[in-house]
Amino acid sequence: MVIIMEKIFKSQNYNYINLRKAIFKLSQRYSFLKLLSIGKSCLGKDIIAIKLGNAPDYALFSAAFHGSEHITTNVLMLWLENLCDALQNQKPFWGLNAEKALFGRGIILIPRVNPDGCDVAIEGKTGCGNRLREITKMCGGDFEHFNANIRGVDINHNFNAGWEELKAEEAKLGIIVPNYTRFGGYSPESEPETVAICNLCRTEKIRHILALHSQGRVIYWSYKNKKPKRSRQMAEIMATSSGYSLDYATGIAEGGGFKDWFIDKFDKPGFTVEIGKGENPLPINTAQDLYKEIAETLILSAIM
Repeated sequence: MVIIMEKIFKSQNYNYINLRKAIFKLSQRYSFLKLLSIGKSCLGKDIIAIKLGNAPDYALFSAAFHGSEHITTNVLMLWLENLCDALQNQKPFWGLNAEKALFGRGIILIPRVNPDGCDVAIEGKTGCGNRLREITKMCGGDFEHFNANIRGVDINHNFNAGWEELKAEEAKLGIIVPNYTRFGGYSPESEPETVAICNLCRTEKIRHILALHSQGRVIYWSYKNKKPKRSRQMAEIMATSSGYSLDYATGIAEGGGFKDWFIDKFDKPGFTVEIGKGENPLPINTAQDLYKEIAETLILSAIM
């Protein structure tokens, strides 16, 4: 018998406390989910990972590297909750038998890589903790467009892949000190959020990664001239299912990112998926539509 239960995740803003409560509620409803903390943010917030399946290797889906892109958390969690419902109640999921499709497959999800930065973007002054003066100076009081972590380091510029070249690009734009966006830190992996996700990849066997960002409706799938096996084929399948375009990063968008580091370090497929279109932060009431836009892409990615 199919049991219809009220959805836990909705198209609404989730600060860290409410997100944590919702994730724990989801894990209580679906006992096959395993929660773990892979590290802590600068302000001591757990960076929560959710493991689905017991497999020899895992696809890793991550979101909310940037504060103003917190809608990516909603999209990822809407997807996970609907997938769990399909698995538990033996319902089809985007035309697939989810149980059969995921047999022998595992997924790890990190719904919020940058919890401090997201709280700044969502809560404004309240989300700044003991760094209100510094954060206000960085963003000029425009909290909702804040992208960095609480120390003013852009997490997706802090990975050790072409980091020195990226720093030169930052300097051309005058970004040489902590900033609300695009400052990659004083050394790669200087930030606990970066270290947490890197260490996860070093300790778990990850077969490929997806990093959700917003916006642009585009998929980046290579790093410089590195295109690991399966990357092009996977990217084309993802583009076809989502309607997104495939592209190559250049200039300030190349290097220092999670996708870049994963490809460079492990020679395995890595993808940055820029969801939606418009100006960040995208309206939170569009989360359900954005979920529908890439749900098929995510499930296909999970089984590839």
